[in-house]
Order: sequence, then structure tokens, then C-alpha cells
Amino acid sequence: MDHPKLLLPSSLPPPQLTGLGDEAPVSAFPLQLALLYEEVLYTILHRLGKPEQHHVADAQELYAYVQKVGPHLPDEVLKTCPLRHPSSQLKGMSPIFCLKATVKEAKGILGKDVSGFSDPYCLLGIEAKSQEPAHPDHKKRMKAVVKDLIPEDQIHRTQVIKQTLSPVWDETFILEFEDTETASFHLDMWDSDTVESVRHKLGELTDLHGLKRIFKDARKDKGQDDFLGNVVLRLKDLHCWDDQWYQLEPRTETYPNRGQCHLQFLLTHKKRATTSSRTQPSYTVHRHLLQQLVSYEILQHQAGSIAWDGELSRHASTVLYLHATQKDLSDFHQVMAQWLAYSKLYQSLEFNSNCLLHQITSIEYQWVQERLRPEQKAELAESFQSLLTYGVSLIRRYRIIFPLSVPRSTERLQSLLRVLVQMCKMKAFRELCTLSPDLPKMVSSALKVLFLPLQSMEENGKALSRLLLEVVGDLQQWMMAPGHCCTAGEAGAFIHRDGPLALSNFHQWFKEAVPQWLQKAYTIALERAQRAIQMDQLTPFGEHNKHSTSTVDLSTCYAQIVKTWQQLNWPDPEEAFMIMVKLVEDMCKIALMYCRLIKERAEALSLSEQNEGEAANRLCIVVNNIKQLRLLILKLPSQLDWAHLEQRTGAVIDRQQIQNTLHNQLDSTVSCLDHEVQDVVQALATKQLCLSPCWLQPPCALPNAPLLSLQSIIPLMKFLESELQYLNEHLVQENFKSLLALLWHHTLAVLSAATAQQVPSAQHYKKLHCALKSLELCFHAEGCGLPLETLHTAAFLSLDTHLALCSATSRKLIQKYFSNRIQQQLDASSEKYGAVTIKALYRPSEQKLRVEVLNAVNLIPLDSNGSSDPFVQLTLEPRHEFPEVVARTTQCKRNELHPLFDEAFDFLIPPEKCRQEGACLLLTVFDYDTLGANDLEGEAFFPLCHLPGLDADEDQADAGRVPQTRLPLIHPKPTGDEILRLLESRKGDKEAQAFVKLRKQRAKQSKETE
Repeated sequence: MDHPKLLLPSSLPPPQLTGLGDEAPVSAFPLQLALLYEEVLYTILHRLGKPEQHHVADAQELYAYVQKVGPHLPDEVLKTCPLRHPSSQLKGMSPIFCLKATVKEAKGILGKDVSGFSDPYCLLGIEAKSQEPAHPDHKKRMKAVVKDLIPEDQIHRTQVIKQTLSPVWDETFILEFEDTETASFHLDMWDSDTVESVRHKLGELTDLHGLKRIFKDARKDKGQDDFLGNVVLRLKDLHCWDDQWYQLEPRTETYPNRGQCHLQFLLTHKKRATTSSRTQPSYTVHRHLLQQLVSYEILQHQAGSIAWDGELSRHASTVLYLHATQKDLSDFHQVMAQWLAYSKLYQSLEFNSNCLLHQITSIEYQWVQERLRPEQKAELAESFQSLLTYGVSLIRRYRIIFPLSVPRSTERLQSLLRVLVQMCKMKAFRELCTLSPDLPKMVSSALKVLFLPLQSMEENGKALSRLLLEVVGDLQQWMMAPGHCCTAGEAGAFIHRDGPLALSNFHQWFKEAVPQWLQKAYTIALERAQRAIQMDQLTPFGEHNKHSTSTVDLSTCYAQIVKTWQQLNWPDPEEAFMIMVKLVEDMCKIALMYCRLIKERAEALSLSEQNEGEAANRLCIVVNNIKQLRLLILKLPSQLDWAHLEQRTGAVIDRQQIQNTLHNQLDSTVSCLDHEVQDVVQALATKQLCLSPCWLQPPCALPNAPLLSLQSIIPLMKFLESELQYLNEHLVQENFKSLLALLWHHTLAVLSAATAQQVPSAQHYKKLHCALKSLELCFHAEGCGLPLETLHTAAFLSLDTHLALCSATSRKLIQKYFSNRIQQQLDASSEKYGAVTIKALYRPSEQKLRVEVLNAVNLIPLDSNGSSDPFVQLTLEPRHEFPEVVARTTQCKRNELHPLFDEAFDFLIPPEKCRQEGACLLLTVFDYDTLGANDLEGEAFFPLCHLPGLDADEDQADAGRVPQTRLPLIHPKPTGDEILRLLESRKGDKEAQAFVKLRKQRAKQSKETE
């Protein structure tokens, strides 16, 4: 690498940069700046890693940038910099290069143990002189392992993670090396094997693969570890910081996919030869370097009359990134250095204070006080106090620092205040600054210096009168002056006006009083609403009204607030927006307060009378009142003319801000009101249930209650007719529907509880089903009640289906079972268990079904030799529909997974039987076993209603034209289904028990999972 030219051109003027220390400017520390200059050049000279995409890759370009940043130092000072020595002397000044490698975790690794898992650990190190393969696809190089390549004292080892395929280590190692061009990183992952007895291994055996592993272990040396994969990386291909997943490579092609390993790398230095690195902490050196570069960036922007936005140039970012990584500085310490440098520079150079917000946020997010040494805590606390004092001093002189005549002055002042507020909220600020200042008080004190004591309204009026008299006198003198003579017409036109003299900015006289007016309006409205609630007896105040008197008073309060806004007609659009925000906030507060107090009023009246019926009636009034209040709230945007306000404020306030304040506030209040309505309706439903007939209570509360029947729901029907008719008259329609929905949900819950009593009687479930249908008609009320989509909830549909099944006969359930299996067959698209091909034809004249079993394909191997001995069993289901038809079987085909049967079978069955629900031809493919039961290959269900020829007028004589049907084989689910559970519960039904026993045998042989 060529050595850089360090001397700056004599024609280049020295930049006026900020100092490294806190006591004096840069010019007082030429030696320190020379050492910092040496530190930067050393960092570039001993750069490590591939350049990042957004960084500067050319070293000479970085040297040129550093020469521009560096001060114009005398020769005698620069001679002290070791980097001025000839390049032949630089070899002894090189640092120790280090790779900080963190082995995070791995996933998808091979399972080498009998249990199917592994006990992985990693060996890692750096090979100094790696021999690169002649061709990228050359795999022979990968067979070498870490133990054979790297000296034993340079090999590092992680812990062993027991019995896992996704180990997590999170261990960090420091690996030293000399040259990135020739060195390479090696990591081998191994499965740790300890000597175990065969008996112990058999105890861990889970499948045939585990048995193969036992045989494989028997062939290798005892205690020999298994290779899981490796990662080999050239150091020159790594960035300064890398964090990614790497594929584990094999030594052979037996198992090419061996999983991935998550590694994190950081290329750092140890024992840097610079004076600063030897004498100062890394954190301090980095902060000084950062401060120097940032000050240069700011001055460059100011020279071009451009405000610095906090974005560093690519050159500065590259130098700082290289220095931080080489010194192994944490993210937290880098942010700390940025804060200290930026906050100090802000007090001497002009730039946007928003640049400090990022550091505040980062420190707050990563703050842990124990990370800092005592001197660093003191330094950070001092920076907080210094910036706070400086910021308040700027606010005290804000007319000079932020004059309104300069564009964006207000924005800059707001930005400064935002920074000070966020800084005072920081956990670091509260913990380190023992005497936490009262920022609002400090700002107020600073601003009070600028204003004279406010005079009373009377004194202001007198002063205005005196001012007007003086203006009139001046005008009269101007008109009478010799140099300003005017004609009588002009004088008359000047004196006589069509209207009063317009005053500009007169609203500013009342600006101070506006908050008091708004607070007074809020207080009066709140007190009036509270008194109205206290006097409200919660009865309708008119014959055709469903609300009580308190809603009338509340509506009047809102109307007065709206009238106040209209009369105020504030001219300033931004201030008008703030007034509107206050009004809406107050009205929403009143609405929420009203909901709380009106519910408390209803509860108090109910406790005094102890009458459940009257209590329910009061709740009806409460619901209607809250609904009426909701309508009042929704009318506010039109009554307060929000559309006109948005037009007026369009130039100063963003439309999104209006949405986030006014509309969101209103939407939140409406949502709260809706929630309150639901709560009251829920309470009303609870009271109605207390008044309802006893059968509505859960059956567990009525141990001796008779079975439900049509007669038993007559009391409920009478209750619904009388009580709900009253509620319909005293509730607005929307609330009445909500109440009906709650009662419906409770009714479904009671019926579901009655269904769960496990009474093995179809008659019992039939009565329950009849009751459910009757209640559905009652709540629907021919379209006057709840709509069908509201009634047909998921709970209703589930209960309706369940009761229909429970009330069916056993034979009907069996037919339903086969209908479900036929549908499962029609939905099957995968042939993971294979398929069977048949041809079926029905001859109506002979009432004969002819089935040809052609072949089966892709059967699963069930024998130890990797094959099967398949045959097909043909039965007509359900058995009670075809009691005279016996099962038929094909011949057994030995050692075949694609057997060819080509056999035909005839069945005599009437056509009406083929059209019965669930009627099907069941083809069961078995694997024949000499010893023990035959194994299940799969089942196929062919619906008889789809038979060719079944609906033909005459027989199809040519059987060759019958299409082939390919049926995928399916397996029953091992857990069974609801129909089988219902049949099993009918202990006295022999036919049901026999059917369940047969299907359970098939389920035990199923290969399906949950």
C-alpha cells in the first residue's frame, strides 16, 4: 500500500475547527490534533474487510479527504507523527489483526444419534496460509477438517448442546491472524458421541433409521464424533462486520443438505501503535475524531450557504465506521460519542437541532447505566446540563436568535424546545442529573423577561382611546399642512366613510381571556348536566318520547357551546383550530361523564325500590339516553362547520393533523358510547333472564328438571310475547335488536348445556332439536325480530347440526357416515397412499352391478423387503341396505407395489338401493400377512348413485365403452369422528357397536396424523 502524503498544500487556509478539549479552541492543542491526525491515517492504512457498498473504497481518496480536514500544522509538530517515517519502518507498527467470531446458533442439522437428534459442538480457528482451489466447484479441499489444518493451541471449541437439531450457543471467540489476503476462517460442526451400551441405545430407538444408526455406530471406533458439516470463509471476502446464515458444507455427497449456521464477524485491532490508542481510552479517541469530522462537515455546508441536516459525507462515514470497528466500540458507546460531540458543537456552530433527536432516541432505547464508567457518567451529565443551560439562554434571547422576519425561525425554535423536552424525559437524564430541572418553569421564566406586566382591560381601553385621539390629531395636522393641501372633495371623501373604521388584529386584545371563557363554558355545561342527572327519574318525559329529561338539558348545553363557537368567529385560523380542539375535547368529556353518572343514577334508584321490573325499565331509558347522546356527538362536525375550518387552516395545518385530533377524538368518544350501550344492554339482558321462566336457567341448576318438549317452552313463548313487547315499545329499534341478540345467545348456551348432559336417548335430542327450531321462529318473528343471518351464528349452526345427528337413528347415522366418506373421496386430490382403477356398470334389466378391478398403483411398501402383497376386498355399504351381499376379494399379488388384477365381479342389487343415502362400493386394499392381521394399504369409496347405466332407459350392451375410474386411496383419521362417537355411546344397540368396532380396527391401521 502506498504511503500517503501527509503535508497539506501551503496555499490551503487552515479551517477554524472546534477543539478537542472543553477548555480551549483547536489552536491551543496542535500536538493533540497531530496525534488525532496520526490516528486517522493509521486507521486507513490498516483497513480490514471488504468495503461496504455506501462507503469509499479507494484509500487515496480517503487520504485526500483527511488532508482537507486536518489542520495546517507546523513541520516540527508533524515530525512527531510516526506515520511520517518511511514505509520500510511501518512493518513494526502494524497492529495485531483479530477476528471477533460469534457462533450464534444452527438449524436443520443432521440427526446422528439413535434418538434422531445430535449433541453438536463446533471447532473453529484461522488457517494462516489457505490453499485456494483451482476451480470454484472443486470439492476436495472441503474434506480437510480443523484438527488437521490448524495448530491445536489455536483451535477454539464451543459447548456441547445435548439432543437437539437447532442448537443455540451464542459464544464469542477472538481469533488472531496476520494477513487477510492469505488467511481463512474454518468452522467444523461435530456430533459428540460418548460410549453407551447397546441396551441404552435401544431404549432411545424411535424408528428404523435409529436402528440403522446403531449398526453404523457398531462399525466405527468407540467415542468417535460424527462430522455434521463445515463453513470455510476467506477473510478477504468478509466485511468489517458481518451477520448472516451460512450453509454447512459436507465432505461427501451422501447428505448434501446439512443445515445452516448463524455466524457474526467483526474485524478488529489489538495493540495499535498510535500514541492516542496507547494513552487514551478508545471511546475518548473516537469522540474527538467524530467531533473533528463533524465540525468540518458543518463548516463546508456553511461555506456553501447550505444548512447542515446531520447527514455525514461518505468519506466521514467511512472513516468513523472503520475506526469504531477496529477499536471494537459498541453501538451504545458510538451513540454516546455522537451525542457528546453533536451537543457540544451545537453550542458553537449553527445547525439544525433536530440532528440531536436521533442520539436522544438511541440513548434512551439502549440505556443501561452500568455500561458507563464514573467519568463517562459525569461527562454525560455535564453535557445534559450544558445543553440545557445553552438552550434556555437562546430562548431568553429568542427575538434576536429566532426573529420572525427570518424564514423558518418558528420551526427552529419549536425544534429546540422539542430537543430540550425529549432530553429532560430521558432515563439517563433523570438518573444522572440529581437535581432535575423544571423545564416549563425555566422556559416561562426566560420568556417573562421579554414582556411587561399586563395591564387591566380598563387601562388598555383608556390607552386605546388616547392612541385614537393622537392619530386623529396627526391626520388633521397633515391635512392642514401647506405641502399636503387637498381639495374639498378629497377631504370629504377622506372624512366621510360608508362604515366604521376597520381595526386589524383586534382579536389579540381578547386572546388572553379566551381560555378562561372556554373553561367557564365547560364548567357551566358540566354542572348543568350533573344537576339534570340528579333530578332525572329515568321515565319518558313525553308520550311519544323514549328518553328522559336529562337528555333535553344535555342537548341545550351542547347547543350553547356551539353558539359560543359561532359567535366567537376567531379570525386567526391556527388559533381557531386550537379553540376547536378544546371545545370538542370538552364536549366529549361531558358525554363520557354523562354515561357514568346516568348509570349510577339508575343503580341508585333501583336499590331504593328493590323492584327488578322497574330496574329493567330504567335500564331501557338509560340505553335510549346514551343513544340520543351518540346522535348529538355525531352532529358536531356539521354544527361546528369542520369543513369550513379545514378550508381556512389548509395553509397552516396539515389535513392529517386535523384527522388525528378532531376526527379521532370524536371517533374514540363514539366508540366509548357504543361500548357503554353494550354494557347496559348486557345488564338489561341479565335482568330479563332473571325474570324469565325457570327452564331458561342452565340445566345444572335444575337437577330434577324434566326433558324439554314443546309443552315446556310454552312459558317462554308467553314471556317473550309479554315482556319483549314492552321492551320493543320502550327501546329504540337498534337497542331492542341488540337485547334480542343477547337473549338469543344465552338461549343457545342453555340448549348447548342441555345437549352436553350425555343422555343416550335419541328421543331426548329430538325434543331439544324441536325446541331449537321453535325458538328460531319465535326470535325471527316473520321478519319483525332478528334477521336470519343474526340468528344463524356459528353456535346455532353447530348446535343444529349436532342435535340433528343425535336425534337420528343408528342406521341413519351409518348412512351419514358413508356420505361423509364419499365426500372425502371426491375431495381427495393426493395419491400419497396410491390409487385403484376400476370399471363399473349397472344393468337395470338384470338388476346386476358388474365391477372390474383393473389395477392399483403407487402402493406404500408395508413389508420389510420394501414391497407389499396386495389384494382388494369389495363390499357394498352400508351393510343394513345390502344384507344378502357378501364381500368379494381379488387374488393376492406377491411383491408388487403396482399390481395388475384385471378381475370382474357381479352383484345382484335393486336400483332403488343404489339411490339410498350413503350407498357405495367400498374397495379396501390390504397387504397380505401370513402371520397376524392384514395391513391396510387404503380405502376407496365409489358412490352407487353415480353408476353408469343406473338411470339409462336401456342397457348398455357394450361394456367396453364404460369409462375407467381412478380412485385415490385414503385412510381414516385415527381420532374418529362425531358420528362414530355417537354410535359408540349407544351401548344397547348391537348394530351400532359392531359398526364402530370395525371402523376402529381400520383407524388403528391408519397412517393419517392428527
